Amino acid sequence: MGTPSSSGPSPRRTELLDACYAYLLEHGLTGLSLRPLAAATGTSPRVLLYLFGSKDELLRQLLARARHEQVGTMAAVLTEAGAEAGADGLDDLVDRLWGFLSAPEQRPMVRLTYEAFLLSLGHDPGPWAGFAGEAAREWLDLLARAQPPGTPPDLARARATRALALVRGLLLDLLACEEPERVRSALTLGTEGPAPATPPPPPGTAPR
Repeated sequence: MGTPSSSGPSPRRTELLDACYAYLLEHGLTGLSLRPLAAATGTSPRVLLYLFGSKDELLRQLLARARHEQVGTMAAVLTEAGAEAGADGLDDLVDRLWGFLSAPEQRPMVRLTYEAFLLSLGHDPGPWAGFAGEAAREWLDLLARAQPPGTPPDLARARATRALALVRGLLLDLLACEEPERVRSALTLGTEGPAPATPPPPPGTAPR
């Protein structure tokens, strides 16, 4: 069944995409079926297929919506943080990013992002194909651009890669264990760098 031909998305299509996205945030991607999705959004499977062409195309549209919404929000957070952080503020940028992503109200969006990320890495990713790579590139671009002007591009990308790995890993830990204070302390340790080495005792000092 083909999608309606028009110069742009219809108001009904946009309305249903918003409603389907809200459903995904609550219920996730695994086992998603058109019938309960349609019932929850006040429509029918036939209408969804007419407007989006197929279930896979609807999923692709929803994942694009999720990724673009997250990236747009992150860009705003990093821009605001960068204006306050000063010349050497990558740690401050990461801290601000963490503060937003780790907030309880962001759990549904973060959980959906991880679910799509892992599904896209499977042997048969289907409509999730490419999500992980596209999301990683967009995040890296954001973090690289947020660094001080004049930072060498290779260094900016390396720092962005390290920051992204840190935030992603800790978010996964937070989702798994819901121990925000412990995870937050690990972020602080990671952005502050290694602890200074303990100086050796003076010669002749007996160990205690």
